[in-house]
Amino acid sequence: MHGEESLLTDIGLSIVFATILSHIARVLKQPLILGYIIAGAVLGKEMGFGYVTNEASIELISEIGLILLLFIIGLEINLAELAKMGKAMFLLGILQFTLSVGFVYSVFPFLGLPIGTERFDLLYIAVALSLSSTLIVVKLLQDKVEINTLSGKLTVGVLVFQDIWAILFMGVQPNLNNPEILKILTSVGIIVILIAVSFSVSKYVLARLYKACASSPELILLTSIMWCFLICGVAGEVGLSKEMGALVAGMSIAAFPYGADVISKLIGIRDFFVTLFFVALGLKVPLPSLEVIGISMAIIAIMLVVRILTVAPIIIKLGKGVRNGFLTGLNLAQISEFSLVILALGAGFEHVTPKLQAVILTSTIIASVLSTYIILFNHQIAASLEKLVAKFGITDADKTGGATTKPEHGSGHGDHGDGMVRDIIILGYFRIARAFVSYLEDLSPSLIKRIIIADYNPAFKEELTKKGFQWAYADLAHPESLSHIGLHDASMVVCTISDSFLKGTNNSRLLSTLSKLAPNAKIILTGDEPDEAKKLVTAGAQKVVVPGVITGEFLYDYITSGMRTN
Repeated sequence: MHGEESLLTDIGLSIVFATILSHIARVLKQPLILGYIIAGAVLGKEMGFGYVTNEASIELISEIGLILLLFIIGLEINLAELAKMGKAMFLLGILQFTLSVGFVYSVFPFLGLPIGTERFDLLYIAVALSLSSTLIVVKLLQDKVEINTLSGKLTVGVLVFQDIWAILFMGVQPNLNNPEILKILTSVGIIVILIAVSFSVSKYVLARLYKACASSPELILLTSIMWCFLICGVAGEVGLSKEMGALVAGMSIAAFPYGADVISKLIGIRDFFVTLFFVALGLKVPLPSLEVIGISMAIIAIMLVVRILTVAPIIIKLGKGVRNGFLTGLNLAQISEFSLVILALGAGFEHVTPKLQAVILTSTIIASVLSTYIILFNHQIAASLEKLVAKFGITDADKTGGATTKPEHGSGHGDHGDGMVRDIIILGYFRIARAFVSYLEDLSPSLIKRIIIADYNPAFKEELTKKGFQWAYADLAHPESLSHIGLHDASMVVCTISDSFLKGTNNSRLLSTLSKLAPNAKIILTGDEPDEAKKLVTAGAQKVVVPGVITGEFLYDYITSGMRTN
């Protein structure tokens, strides 16, 4: 009974301290995961007050948290969606991890750092530094409303592939002490069989269970957790880790339509066990010495270099743009929670030393803090890197080619042989611009030959060119990139992006720039609020579109006209 009370007390203290410190992290605009780890450090005997000292409690909390954390990570790996990403995304996902592991494994021994000399240390360092944090990246990109941009989609795609690589590594971890090719292939074969059986049962049995209990959310939750622990048990019996089973269980649910419903019902319990896992991790953190902090800073520097070198060149080569290459690399500049999971499992197999665990954990914490600011200022950093590599001739070919469209009659410049010139310029190809293009194609296709669509994302060039539009490179945050697209003689300039989505500038500053570059044009902008729209009109805009107001007007007209009809 005393042991049960101790466990409950330890869990209670973990939640209380994690809540307090995560609130502090939120106020300081740091990742919440940092608050969880620090809470564990404060509670533990290594760095803190020793409030939680029961090793059995710590291990139990950690194991339960780890299993459910990996189950939920598995729920977010949809193999069907992965297959739709295309060859370019597959190439990026494969090369990023393999090149990163190869680079770190080859270069690290020559850095002279007093770590990585044990048998498996170097391999674990290479794998740990090749994985980025899904929890941190997705949260920060959602906060910045960049998850659906091209760089955001590339970032998320790489994260999914990294999770797959981590799963494969976890599959061979138990055999590293005796790395015979036959044993490793046997492990991979068992994983494939486990996945096949799990997916089949999920499709034909679980689907019916979920359908039968659809009206009972608690039964769906209970069935999902039952499935998780059932597959964990099967994995343990066939020689795999229970954590591997948790991942497979999650993936087998995510592959089918009811996966989204399960995820929505598991969000609360996910957050609870994610908290416990990272608190338990913090409980084990030893007091970092100056040597450990120094090594951690060196490791973070290596990780940053590796991210840029193994991501940006591939994206540039695939024709997705220099800026997007650097943005994606910067977004991925942290160490994954999966790396901590792999190190924790490695410690259980006696593959890694406590010192290496301490160094990687310290590196993860510091990198998490730095990553918050790197993603916050990713556009500014990417712009600086873009200018730097431009000095060496590395640029987007489309920045100048075909973009000088200033219409001068008689010269054919901007003239398309039918007397039409490109005098209407659309800045930004986002939701509103895409809807406008769709309407234009259906209702006024003759106007297409008068329009230039300027955006920094070259991925849309081919699509728009086929439709008859002209695409031009433009970075709205940098006025010098706008001067070459024919603004001086434009009759109309339309910015379809509101301040919520503009990066590095706003509509007020943009209006000031456009008034100088296009003195004779009618300038139409997009605003978030009516009060903002009034200020922009007063400042010189011809018209300001407020999407929320237009939607409200449409709903009012639609509902009232329907009521009159009835």
